Amino acid sequence: MKGALGAREAAPADVPGRAPGLRSKHLLSAGDLSREEILLILDSAEAMKEVGTRRIKKVPTLRGATVVNLFLEPSTRTRTSFEIAEKRLSADTLNIAGGTSSLLKGETLIDTARTLEAMAPDVVVLRHAASGACHLLAGVCDARVINAGDGMHEHPTQALLDAFTIREHKPGFEGLKVAIVGDLLHSRVLRSNILLLTALGADVRVCGPRTLMLPGVERFGVRATTSLDDALADADVVMLLRVQEERMHGHFFPSRREYFATFGLTAERLGRARPDVIVMHPGPMNRGVEIASDVADGPVSVILEQVANGVAVRMAVLYLLAGFDVNEGAA
Repeated sequence: MKGALGAREAAPADVPGRAPGLRSKHLLSAGDLSREEILLILDSAEAMKEVGTRRIKKVPTLRGATVVNLFLEPSTRTRTSFEIAEKRLSADTLNIAGGTSSLLKGETLIDTARTLEAMAPDVVVLRHAASGACHLLAGVCDARVINAGDGMHEHPTQALLDAFTIREHKPGFEGLKVAIVGDLLHSRVLRSNILLLTALGADVRVCGPRTLMLPGVERFGVRATTSLDDALADADVVMLLRVQEERMHGHFFPSRREYFATFGLTAERLGRARPDVIVMHPGPMNRGVEIASDVADGPVSVILEQVANGVAVRMAVLYLLAGFDVNEGAA
């Protein structure tokens, strides 16, 4: 999909004026997407990004659609980028946070979902602390469900925006050397990125302390190492993962200082990567733990680009999942 999505412009589609959609009505896992669907989302995001450059950053693509953002776990980047994406597509949005929902009174997630269903939303965007919560919701909802992060399971739109950002800087994914470094055990971003990047043909290697290594990660077609120097050697992309101390029950490393001394990304260590390497982080960053400030703010960092691209990618996902006629109700 190239070009802007104006009120009367044709969308890329098998049916004129209608989004081509994806095979599934939900986006629960990066693994549910075929290579062709991933590329369709990335191509669609290119057009959506152009909308953000306009003086009036809005198109009528999802006019008349209702999107519920059900965020039951803290979030800044994901929540705000979904909200902006929905508003730019002209959807009607409802934002529900865990602290203001009836879940605090003991209501179950299924009962909350059925309550929302009675109001006939078209899309529910869910973030939840429990792995599998989005699959549970999709099983009881007629609305389309988008996984905005469920426990330690997955975060598919993060992986999509990461791939989109990589594609803006690299000529292709086939054989691209991607090093993912950090808290592998607790990271939903890791799981989604492995599924998505390997589907695109990237050569993924993962690195972290032995105590934070994801058991059996090699079965997903990646190479695992506890040596940061090994992981960084000739890397085209270095992706840092946040140390998720809120999910840790017990001690996984002696101290933050020691973690940084062994696995923190410094400019000196980054010298082992390729000269045109890019550095990524899904945020929020722990400066001086996963990454040195001079690297986070340096010329090879694309961390803020990831944030900006999140809006375009989530616009594309909403557009393709909703499948609304872009001409319907246009002025």
